[in-house]
Amino acid sequence: MLQEKKIGFIGSGNMAEALVSGLVLSKAANPKNILCSDIAEDLLEDIEKKYHVKTTPDNCEVAKESEIIIYATKPQILGPVLKETAKTLDRSKLVISIAAGVPLAAIASGLCKELRLIRVMPNICAFVKESATAIAAGEFASKEDVALARAIFDSVGRTVFIQENILMDAFTGLSGSGPAYIFTIIDAMADAGVKMGLSRKDSLFLSTQTVMGAAKLLLESGEHPGQLKDRVASPGGTAIAGIHTLEQGGLRTTMINAIESATQRSKELGETMVKEFLENNK
Repeated sequence: MLQEKKIGFIGSGNMAEALVSGLVLSKAANPKNILCSDIAEDLLEDIEKKYHVKTTPDNCEVAKESEIIIYATKPQILGPVLKETAKTLDRSKLVISIAAGVPLAAIASGLCKELRLIRVMPNICAFVKESATAIAAGEFASKEDVALARAIFDSVGRTVFIQENILMDAFTGLSGSGPAYIFTIIDAMADAGVKMGLSRKDSLFLSTQTVMGAAKLLLESGEHPGQLKDRVASPGGTAIAGIHTLEQGGLRTTMINAIESATQRSKELGETMVKEFLENNK
């Protein structure tokens, strides 16, 4: 699907590199058809050397030469970059933004054109090709455009299509922020192991491997987590004793509250970002 497509990255920081790496190493795209821009020459030299893609300091060159353009800049500078490149964009190009907190409506207003727009939010796990990524389509994006976006971001994990104005903040609260919750849980499990006499190194490894194994089993088995939990929790055994303590501590309520708080904060930050974005693009 992507082999013959010319893909451009405007901004070549960490997330862009993760995507380039995923596309090239999975052979989903031809590195000769990938063009990256950035103001940092050292980033461009590094990404060109590692992945044999083309690079340029000129954002407009990327927008002009590419069929799929991925804006991978920080949200604070997305507005000026959109203004700079808008003249090179038309409906023949698919425009994708991964700028956190900037809704499609704001991007469309910044471009002042009716374009095929898609907003994508990967998470930090893209760096190990295990991102949970949300994709939302603008008014003029087609099903084929969504399929192209999913093919790109499936190279660094798994994707889900959601409705932009309704669920993107919920995604941020759950999966965008989710790795931080899991890192905290793993850290707490490791502390518990140390308290019980394990070395810090062994305890951290065991905690991390346990979480990874449990997640993989859940994904590959297709079973409900409650069913798998019941298979581990034998009558009168150790697991059910531990689960009882977790429930006494309000684990479920705490997790639900945490995701709800993160979702609300995402909405607040998004509203602030939109105001600033629109103000700076008048």
